[in-house]
Amino acid sequence: MTMPFYVSPEQVMKDKSDYARKGIARGRSVLVLQYDDGILFIGENPSKALHKVSEIYDRIAFAAVGKYNEFENLRLAGVRYADLRGYQYDRRDVTSRGLANAYAQTLGTIFTESGKPYEVELVVAEVGDSQDEDQVYRLTYDGSVADEHGFVVMGGNSEPIAAFVTARHDPTSDLATVINLAVDALSQLGPDGEPRTLVADNLEAAVLDRTRPRRAFKRLVGGPLERLLDQDRPAAPTPASDGPT
Repeated sequence: MTMPFYVSPEQVMKDKSDYARKGIARGRSVLVLQYDDGILFIGENPSKALHKVSEIYDRIAFAAVGKYNEFENLRLAGVRYADLRGYQYDRRDVTSRGLANAYAQTLGTIFTESGKPYEVELVVAEVGDSQDEDQVYRLTYDGSVADEHGFVVMGGNSEPIAAFVTARHDPTSDLATVINLAVDALSQLGPDGEPRTLVADNLEAAVLDRTRPRRAFKRLVGGPLERLLDQDRPAAPTPASDGPT
C-alpha cells in the first residue's frame, strides 16, 4: 500500500508565498506618492489599454502590479462593492478602509484555500480634505494590510527604487517635483543595470487631486504629462547600491 505524500502546512504556505512573490517581482514597478494637493500614481506601462491604475469611487483609486487578469478581477469587484454600498447607504460610507478590508478577506481566502495564490500586490488610496486625512493601504497576495504614509513602491526591483525615493521624497512638494522624482526612481535600472530614459509614452500616471470637486481622480496623459516631465530637473544619479545584472 502506498503511503500518502505529506507536506507540512508551514511548507505549503512558504511555497505559495515564494510563488506569489516571484510572479509580482516580474512585473514593472508602480509608485504611489503623496504630494501637496493629493496622491500620485505612476508606473512604467507602455500599454494604452491595460491599466494598472484606476478610479474606484469619488475620492478612491486603485493601483496594482502582478498578473493582469487577477488584479483586474479585484478592481471590478471593488467597483461593484463601492457602487452597491454608496447606493444602499450613502456615498460618504464608501471608504478606502472598507474596501481594503474587503480585498484583504478575498485575498486571504484565496491564499489559504486555493491551490494557487493570486500573484498581485495592491494599493487602495483615498484623498482627504488635507494631507493628514489621506489614507493609503497596501495589500499583499496573502491578504495582509499595511497603512502606509508618504509613498509606496510595488513590484519589479522595488528595493533600490524605495531607497532612492526615501532619501528624496517630500510629501509637501508640488506635483511636478514628485512626478519627476518618481520618473528618476523608475529610470535607475534598465535590463543591463544601467540608468535609462523614460518618456511619457512609457508611463501610466494619474492623480487623486483634492482640489477637484467630488471626483478627484484624473489621468495624466499626452500634453499635461509631457509638460510635467519637461520641467527642468537634475539627471538621475547612479544608485549607490548594486543593481541586478
